[in-house]
Amino acid sequence: MNLIPVIDLMQGQVVRAQRGQRASYRPIVSALCVSAAPAAVARALATHCAAAQLYVADLDALQGRRVQLRALRDILGALPGVEIWLDAGFADLAAAASLLEQLGSDAARIVTVFGSESLQSRQAVESCFAAPTRAVLSLDRRDGKRLDPVGCWEQPALWPERVIVMTLERVGADAGPDLDTLRSVQARAPKATLIGAGGIRDVVDLEAARVAGAQAWLVASALHDGRLPPATQH
Repeated sequence: MNLIPVIDLMQGQVVRAQRGQRASYRPIVSALCVSAAPAAVARALATHCAAAQLYVADLDALQGRRVQLRALRDILGALPGVEIWLDAGFADLAAAASLLEQLGSDAARIVTVFGSESLQSRQAVESCFAAPTRAVLSLDRRDGKRLDPVGCWEQPALWPERVIVMTLERVGADAGPDLDTLRSVQARAPKATLIGAGGIRDVVDLEAARVAGAQAWLVASALHDGRLPPATQH
């Protein structure tokens, strides 16, 4: 199981995500570091997990505000050997390309994540995942409802190789992973590489997720709370 640590950015700080209720998020308090500064948290997570990837959600951008370029550059500078998976509320391929251009040479280490809650048209879905692509699709849902204005969940033929199954009400909720939804997505796209998100509490949950078909999982709260050991002990 590939454990991918997560940073949620809001107003230049790393915050603790809980159940997708973004208005209530507060700066992170972590057993791994004493700061909520993006670079410090990024280093701590990457070291603890021996991570090859770090997932970054720009919550300002996801809510229609400006992308947090300074924070992104700080993270990229702090982790020169790490691939950054970035969800910044991209509505289409042009929006992602515009941000990557602003990041200059560091853009080569960015994997764009297109969330079903943000994509704005079927044409955008088709262009974002046209082969060949490194892009990742995030199938987003909260409280049993799909966050999906253009029907991404119903178009598995358009999905890229890597798909995130994002159950927002499980994020930071200590509720366990949503393995039923993961299995449902796997049945619709048996060849996809599935990455789960939300609910992991401990190594037992990680093993259950692996058995259910996940090849990776996005994790934050369990790391900051000290409930997952360093990578050498997984």
